Amino acid sequence: MQSHEVLREVLKKTSAKQVAAEMGLSLSLIYKWAEPPSDATGSGAHNPLDRVDQLLAITKDARIAQWVCERAGGFFITNPQTPTPHTYSLIPTTNAIVQEFADMLAVIATAAADNSVTKDEARQIRRRWEDLKSVTEGFLRAAEDGNFAAAREALPVKPKA
Repeated sequence: MQSHEVLREVLKKTSAKQVAAEMGLSLSLIYKWAEPPSDATGSGAHNPLDRVDQLLAITKDARIAQWVCERAGGFFITNPQTPTPHTYSLIPTTNAIVQEFADMLAVIATAAADNSVTKDEARQIRRRWEDLKSVTEGFLRAAEDGNFAAAREALPVKPKA
């Protein structure tokens, strides 16, 4: 979805007039943000989402996305690169998810052993949780792309006894 399409959808539920007033901008500018950019034959203006995208592209620093996600009450997780079908096999990937989960539980158990969790321990738990989500996302992307089907087809067929 393009940024202007996102803003168009948002403005269906949020008053453009309120946005303009609270941001100290003209109502026409808010509406222009919800139109295709002027360089693509539309009459729209570069909107804040385009600016964030540009900032991410220039800096290549995911902390910007993390900050936006935190402001929205969430977390940013980078999607893993989906490898080619012949490099992804089901059992090792499943084992990696189980291992990441076990590692996260070990960090939680260690942190909670004294009936309190320090800020440093919370950061360690967060890091393990982010690792688990990333590994699981890789698994799901491979499944969605059909990479596991290709790996299964490459397995040698055992003759029936």
